[in-house]
Amino acid sequence: MDNNTTIGFLLIALIIIGFALINKPSEEEIARQRHYNDSIALVQQQRMAAEAARQEANAALQAPAQGLDSASLQAKLADAFGAFSPAATGTDTCYVLENEVLRVALSAQGGRIYSAELKNFRTHDSLPLFLFEGKESMMNFTLITSNNRIVNTKDMFFTPVSAPQTDADGNQTLALRLGTSVPDAYIDFVYTLPKDDYMLHFDIVPVNISRVIPAGTNSLEMQWASKLRQQEKGRKFEERYAALNYRFASEKDVEMLNAAKNDSRRLNNRIKWIAFKDQFFSSILIADDEIVSANLTSSIEPEHSGYLKDYSANMIIPFDALDGTPTGFRFFLGPNHHQTLASYDKGIDKEDKLYLRKIIPLGWFGFVNRYFIIPMFNFFRSFIGNMGLIILLMTLVVKIIIFPMTYKSYMSSAKMRVLKPEIDEINARIPADKPAERQQAMMKLYNKVGVSPMSGCLPLLLQMPILIAMFGFFPTAIELRQESFLWAKDLSTYDAIISWKAHIPLISSIFDNHISLFCVLMTVTTFLSNKLNTATQAAAGGDQMKMMQWMMNLMPIMFFFIFNNYASGLTYYYFLSTLISTIQMYAIRATVDEEKLLAQLRAKGNARDKNPKKKSTFMERLEKAQREQLKAMQQQQKNRR
Repeated sequence: MDNNTTIGFLLIALIIIGFALINKPSEEEIARQRHYNDSIALVQQQRMAAEAARQEANAALQAPAQGLDSASLQAKLADAFGAFSPAATGTDTCYVLENEVLRVALSAQGGRIYSAELKNFRTHDSLPLFLFEGKESMMNFTLITSNNRIVNTKDMFFTPVSAPQTDADGNQTLALRLGTSVPDAYIDFVYTLPKDDYMLHFDIVPVNISRVIPAGTNSLEMQWASKLRQQEKGRKFEERYAALNYRFASEKDVEMLNAAKNDSRRLNNRIKWIAFKDQFFSSILIADDEIVSANLTSSIEPEHSGYLKDYSANMIIPFDALDGTPTGFRFFLGPNHHQTLASYDKGIDKEDKLYLRKIIPLGWFGFVNRYFIIPMFNFFRSFIGNMGLIILLMTLVVKIIIFPMTYKSYMSSAKMRVLKPEIDEINARIPADKPAERQQAMMKLYNKVGVSPMSGCLPLLLQMPILIAMFGFFPTAIELRQESFLWAKDLSTYDAIISWKAHIPLISSIFDNHISLFCVLMTVTTFLSNKLNTATQAAAGGDQMKMMQWMMNLMPIMFFFIFNNYASGLTYYYFLSTLISTIQMYAIRATVDEEKLLAQLRAKGNARDKNPKKKSTFMERLEKAQREQLKAMQQQQKNRR
């Protein structure tokens, strides 16, 4: 080993040692971590003791033949649940709050939301649409009693303070009470459902609760979980848009867990809301104040289980045991409708906006959707009920707007095409083994007649934001859900013209046991359009254009496999867009006299020869770069020889 190697190893060792010393935790940090670990261990011990006592109490309740008298039973309950022992037994009863759009059932056991039904929607097989029901959802708060027992509200039985009350504005309210053995000490879960609204208000109201739990309690553990039902026909597509979303209180942007695989995340910053999101519907927990921290998990359910995802959120929330200040939440239980979600920002201070609409993924060019596509869609929808006709009108509007770009693109191709005789002359004059000289001669010709090979690409690039925006709009537009057009029964999912149940190796995995007709039409029109475009350009392109033509013919086939599972509304739009573009291309070709165009280009070239136009700085730099590239290529050719 030489000296340099030895010095290198010594430097690496010094760096590692120095890094370890710099990042060594302080005594305070070590003490804090030790205290945290001790607290975790204590809580686990308390949980184990409380669970053992609870199981013993439950066994006593379920086996009266043991001969326990009432006093002994109450003693066991008191040992297991502390002051909350009166709520350890009871009857699970459901109470309903209902308005024109939402029906919510509240369970006495746990004081939780038992089910949420969206009254104006149905599943793909025409059944009532429930976001969740029964054991599919869970909400729990963990309480520590004065005798160090851990009580889970999901095991406790609440009693209604009164029957559901309806005020003068049509808002319904129900208070469920978690009682204790201490007089006038209890916790109320107060639910309020406004008239014709998807937002359910939920308040935790402690009254004298510091008598039965530590007075210094300023937070609670809250667990919220739900299985996500499959509501649509196409599971794969619905699963792709189902994700657990959340928003930090200090930020506007919305974050999400990975929708394609099992994922989890620990959030230590304060959170404003957490959304259990499906393709078209969501359950969103919104804190009136903030959620202190949370552990989020999302897991994919088996394909034939009837569920898409299993979401859970373990949170720390504020709770004032001493003063009895209520802790407020709201549950949004409704559709992922852009205007509906955006409406909850109205009337709220700028700093407190919820930004719920951002759970709808509008794609890379979301601003195009937000300020152009969605307003145009809503405008047509205000007086037209047929979604297929609306998509047709939207396609026509888009095509009219981008027609100048389409015309310019075609004219650029036409100019390149009519210059074929001059290009053939250059190819005949300059051998193929001198590609750099050929390129320079062609560029000189293009500059002379005022033609830019890139001018045809720029209009296409300017159209891309609209095309990509449409790709983001149609799969998330709930307005298309279960709307039929022609043979498509639901424009929000695939339109299977052929389907089969038997699993065919390779075929079933590629086509997902169906073939969508609008996707077939889109593929055919795209193929024909590409043939037309490449045919008009092949004359001026030589071998390079032949390769481009082959690639353009392959793209529609690739698109077919990609879009076969996509929303039929999207493939219908792409079919219309391509068809109209092809018609426009034929119309433009019929109005362009190519002989006259060639004469104009030659006249322009002759005029420039007589009166050379001063080149712009950009063109001078471009030509300089081309000359340098030519010299480099010529030098490479000499070196090869």
